[in-house]
Amino acid sequence: MLIGPGGRLGILGGGQLGRMLALAGARLGLDVHIFSDGADSPAARVAAGQIVAPYTDEAALLAFASCVECVTFEFENVPAHSAQLLRDAGMCIRPNPLCLAASQDRLEEKRFLNALGIPTAPFAPVDGPGDLAEALAEIGLPAILKTRRLGYDGKGQARIAAPADAEAALASLHGAKAILEGHVPFLREVSLIAARGADGGFAAYDLSENTHENGVLVKSVCPAASPPEVQARAGIYARRLAEDLDYVGVFAIEFFELADGRLLANEWAPRVHNSGHWTADACRTGQFEQHVRAVCGWPLGDPVRLRDAKMHNLLGSDAAAWASWAGQPDARLWLYGKREARAGRKMGHVTVLGADPQLTAKSAE
Repeated sequence: MLIGPGGRLGILGGGQLGRMLALAGARLGLDVHIFSDGADSPAARVAAGQIVAPYTDEAALLAFASCVECVTFEFENVPAHSAQLLRDAGMCIRPNPLCLAASQDRLEEKRFLNALGIPTAPFAPVDGPGDLAEALAEIGLPAILKTRRLGYDGKGQARIAAPADAEAALASLHGAKAILEGHVPFLREVSLIAARGADGGFAAYDLSENTHENGVLVKSVCPAASPPEVQARAGIYARRLAEDLDYVGVFAIEFFELADGRLLANEWAPRVHNSGHWTADACRTGQFEQHVRAVCGWPLGDPVRLRDAKMHNLLGSDAAAWASWAGQPDARLWLYGKREARAGRKMGHVTVLGADPQLTAKSAE
């Protein structure tokens, strides 16, 4: 399906990613409609229309579908059966609901990646105390225990450094099914943002190098210090995943890069991604426009990086320094319009641009 200017694109989710997608869609002449479970969402305030209802409200979902020509989503915790409902009703939904099912459960996600020949850290399922003891014997220490569903930004995770930590770690997950992942002595954390179009075209951005604190991304730097062969390997893995799922849209894969150049996939996300925010300011086509292009059936844009970039998340009270950032000529400030700043909450981000690599290369000749 091709949706041209004046067409109507629907987004499930009203957070900051939906907001930036809506802005990108508006620039391309599209009317973007938001479906969110919150009335005052960041995305809805920049969109052409909205429906407010739980993501499980089938009548509201079908009413939303009647208002738009294609539906996408801005976060992967949209219930997979809700996305399938829309597809069964004849709605064009991109990426397809299989992509949600392949990413919402950490255990199934790891198994899916391994089945594609994409390596991960060692892992084992944990459904109770007996399982944890067996998993620790298999995986060893240190390790990290994670809920299988709904964890993000460091939530639903507990580190186990010694056997004495195990009981408290399991109790902190409050009975949720979990997965134990082995510790990886990585050189750096990197992520690849890529896109696949409705016509099967594929485009990948340069690897970014990421810094996390307490499980939350605080900085992404591009280019990463990774050698070219690592970038190439990441692109091979990403393309393999996209083609297996018949994926349409932008997605991200986060990797641990080892000292010997191997990549271990940590997780993947079927959506635009925090570690790709820099692309909107440093590339010919940023990830938000790229996703809109893909799901609307347009040709993919050129992902080439024009400038070096450092993206900093503005968490909680960090956003109070907006005026200082706004006064810096090489800084590109994005604020998400959230009404309340809480500790650790993503309130915005700023991308600081470096030298134009093309101009630098010419000056060195």
